[in-house]
Amino acid sequence: MTKWKKLSHAIYQCKYHIVWCPKYRYRILKGQVTEFVEQTLRMLCEWKTIGILEMNVKEDHIHMILSILPRLSV
Repeated sequence: MTKWKKLSHAIYQCKYHIVWCPKYRYRILKGQVTEFVEQTLRMLCEWKTIGILEMNVKEDHIHMILSILPRLSV
């Protein structure tokens, strides 16, 4: 994968580090919940054409590094 991506009118490199936490950082992301959340996030990113560079699901939070098109807002 190249460092820069190209559109017809722009050259860009938009990467975002996003962290999600459950309320009060309860440790609810275990077992099947982890698999469901990860599968759902991958499906949504594929639907919106967002590249997942890295995803890490812990018991009390989720880290994602995403490559997003400039026309989409975070």
